[in-house]
Amino acid sequence: MTVIVRALHLDRPADTEAFARIRRTCLPAMLATPASVAYAAANAHPDAHYRQLLAQTGDGEVIGTAQVGVAYDSPEPGQGYANVYVHPEHTGRGAGTLLLRTAEEHLAQHGATEVHCWALDTPRDLAWAAAHGYRASRSAHFLRLDLTAGPLPPRQPLPPNVELRTASDYAADPRPLFHLDAEATSDEPGDIQAELTDYEQWLRDTWHQPLLNHELTTVAVVDGTPAAFTAALTDGEGRYLSGMTGTARAFRGRGLAKLAKNDSLHRARAAGITVAYTGNDAGNEPMLAINKWFGYTLDTTEIRHVRTLALPLTH
Repeated sequence: MTVIVRALHLDRPADTEAFARIRRTCLPAMLATPASVAYAAANAHPDAHYRQLLAQTGDGEVIGTAQVGVAYDSPEPGQGYANVYVHPEHTGRGAGTLLLRTAEEHLAQHGATEVHCWALDTPRDLAWAAAHGYRASRSAHFLRLDLTAGPLPPRQPLPPNVELRTASDYAADPRPLFHLDAEATSDEPGDIQAELTDYEQWLRDTWHQPLLNHELTTVAVVDGTPAAFTAALTDGEGRYLSGMTGTARAFRGRGLAKLAKNDSLHRARAAGITVAYTGNDAGNEPMLAINKWFGYTLDTTEIRHVRTLALPLTH
């Protein structure tokens, strides 16, 4: 059966719906809605050269997707990414290979020398990545917590001079949360390091993105200074994802991230959220321990892969 790859068209609602549907099917922990898919495309930084690709059959059925871009905010130039997902009922048709080849060509045109991608930790997916020249790197776990079964850990008394606020409390000026997010992100384990230095782009990428739930995002504040936070993403269908949990360096070791996450989960359950997801690098032992304390269980593991692209010939 013929498969073609094309760019997602924002003026076609069926495209954004198909993209979100396949992402949810392949990896439920990564929240996606048609609105979030469209927003990501419309607000990406120009230097990211961001593209969303669709693989479709000859009769127009979308069976695969890819998110492609350059990590423009990395201190190491030439880092690109291509995350490919094919609907499990349509594997073996060459859609993933065609998506990846198209993505690599796009990235090479925009100066990428290395391409990073995620592969599910299954024999089939790992063999596919290896067959395309990708070598395995870091692992990451997605964890799941059923908020309808069993109690959450009880709320703990707040230490002196600590209060819990929500992101909504910073609606007039979210810049303090930008600085907190930037510091936590710079210390996050990963193959591609990120440096958040562009406040306006952070507003577009993070603060205004449709999935971020300002009311359920909790900030632990010490003597008026935001010290730790957990960002809550929700899709309007009962699913919740911890987008990022972090603590400023000066306040680490006090349990503030745990306080913030516990508060957010309690309020999420009260708001009708039924399932919570979170993701951690396999080497991030502190956060894995915190999530085990909450009752999260392993849902899915992905393994980061990287391939060095052949350098273009010079004349």
